[in-house]
Amino acid sequence: MWERPEPPERRAPSPLSRERIVRAAVTLADAEGLEAVSLRKVAAELDAGPMRLYRYIGTKDELLDLMVDAVYAEIPPPTGSGWREVARSYAHGIRAAGLRHEWLADLLDGRPRFGPAAVTHAEATLTALRAAGLQEIDTIMSTVEVLSTYLRGALRTEVGERRAERTSGLDEREWQHAMAPHLLAMFATGDYPLMSEAMHDAEHRSATERFDQGLGYLLDGIEQSLSG
Repeated sequence: MWERPEPPERRAPSPLSRERIVRAAVTLADAEGLEAVSLRKVAAELDAGPMRLYRYIGTKDELLDLMVDAVYAEIPPPTGSGWREVARSYAHGIRAAGLRHEWLADLLDGRPRFGPAAVTHAEATLTALRAAGLQEIDTIMSTVEVLSTYLRGALRTEVGERRAERTSGLDEREWQHAMAPHLLAMFATGDYPLMSEAMHDAEHRSATERFDQGLGYLLDGIEQSLSG
């Protein structure tokens, strides 16, 4: 797919290219969710017949892979003077892209990312980690794999919360207030002291703060493993 040349474009009211198709699919997914993406709908957005798209993209799976790679092209290479700074830069870069394109969280599991932008970003990440002090390639790869596992879970959770807020029409704090009578009655029994404390704490921390705290715990663990 990545090496397949584009067909010569015939004269048409709506000229096509693989890049234009992918850009339209990303815009559609951003607006309506991944379930709205089909070659038929993308073709309609481009004022073109669906069969014309098949000259550029063979299947929906190919389109999804191209969409993921297009998002990776937006992510700046991680930077930092120490490996922890590089790891944070890597994590926040992917999180930011995942929050701009919420559907990305649905595609990060189980799909190989071998597109040119994804491979370029991966190479930049490994290079930055080595330059920042991690030398052994297995250590570098293990660090990236652990970070990626945390990112996938954290991003899915945060995106899920955003979707739930849109569905209910309430943000997290409003939802907690709506549930307050029920929760307060339960907490008043004294049977749930830690849940009560956790809910109170959650009210005073943003999603970014929670993300950073979890990331900090993870980096502490990696650092301890490296020094052990």
